Amino acid sequence: MVEPVQQFDVISMGRIGVDLYPQQSGVPLAQVQSFGKFLGGSAANVAVAASRLGRSTAVITRTGADPFGTYLHQTLTEFGVDNRWVTPVAAYPTPVTFCEIFPPDDFPLYFYRRPKAPDLEIHTDELDYFAIRAARIFWITGTGLSEEPSRSATLAALKCRDRAGTTVFDLDWRPELWSETAWADPDEARPYYAEALRHATVAVGNLHECEIATGEREPRACAEALLAAGVELAVVKQGPKGVLAVHRDGTTAEVPPVPVEVVNGLGAGDAFGGSLCHGLLSGWELERTVRYANAAGAHVAARLACSSAMPTQAEVDGLLNGVAP
Repeated sequence: MVEPVQQFDVISMGRIGVDLYPQQSGVPLAQVQSFGKFLGGSAANVAVAASRLGRSTAVITRTGADPFGTYLHQTLTEFGVDNRWVTPVAAYPTPVTFCEIFPPDDFPLYFYRRPKAPDLEIHTDELDYFAIRAARIFWITGTGLSEEPSRSATLAALKCRDRAGTTVFDLDWRPELWSETAWADPDEARPYYAEALRHATVAVGNLHECEIATGEREPRACAEALLAAGVELAVVKQGPKGVLAVHRDGTTAEVPPVPVEVVNGLGAGDAFGGSLCHGLLSGWELERTVRYANAAGAHVAARLACSSAMPTQAEVDGLLNGVAP
């Protein structure tokens, strides 16, 4: 008898690692005395964010076969994220990421992912295509396109989805994680972004990421170019100017940011992503969805950590009620 496929609300695929964040703010990394250890990586954080909002989530990724990998497995479970597709790769260590904290808007990142990160060692023949197809939302990131075999596996997963349900492409442009030629010339990455956009129904990115994907810089032009590339919903994050979301049916939402005292802005985008999934799954109208995701991002920006700071529904509601006109 064939076992039925478990349908997750959200399956994300891509980057995971250990974030080591300084416990001293406004201090260069060379002078930091102590660090906090947190689960990190955009795909993992989005799954955590959606899980904190009551959604069933899983992540497809790889860790090293080391104590940091064990820590990530345990932490995913503690956050309620299914880790059945998180497997160790003996050849490469679990990545770590350091940052410096200079609020309100300067948070330099230092990625230690050499010679190669295990989350780029996802192979096409290892994927559970039935589960990927069944997920209500499937979420992939631009970093997953940066290197083989992850690039082929990511595109194979997208083709398997065949635009079923909601398929989100987080543009996630991290040039330092691509080859040196792509870092110098983003045109090397654009064909892979274009291929992913053909299979996605939602695209999410900041202005720079949208420019990498489309060649456009002005927010409305970015959104229109993403729609023309194949998605149904384009979400353009504009930093202090808020968020612009444009649907193919003509619905538009432009939402200002939620004012908070920023402590560390690095997890805000992932909180936004997990909450965007929650709003889409809830069937909310576009403005409510974007406003809710904005508030979730603000909640995390006001805290040091990423994953452990992801808000609950009560916390997002409380922030929204506190800033309502």
